[in-house]
Amino acid sequence: MKQAKGKMKESGKEKRQRKKEFATTKKQIYTIVIPTLVAVFIFIIAYVYVKTRSKQYID
Repeated sequence: MKQAKGKMKESGKEKRQRKKEFATTKKQIYTIVIPTLVAVFIFIIAYVYVKTRSKQYID
């Protein structure tokens, strides 16, 4: 049996499926990854603020 050289040509159905998967992945980036990064960033800012503010002692 001969084997095809190079990449196999993808059918229209496979191409549509690949584009659909890419679109869902891109959507997940906006709905999951970016809000998570924003939350982590806010946590870091709050932590630095709490650790660097001047202590107020009640005498």
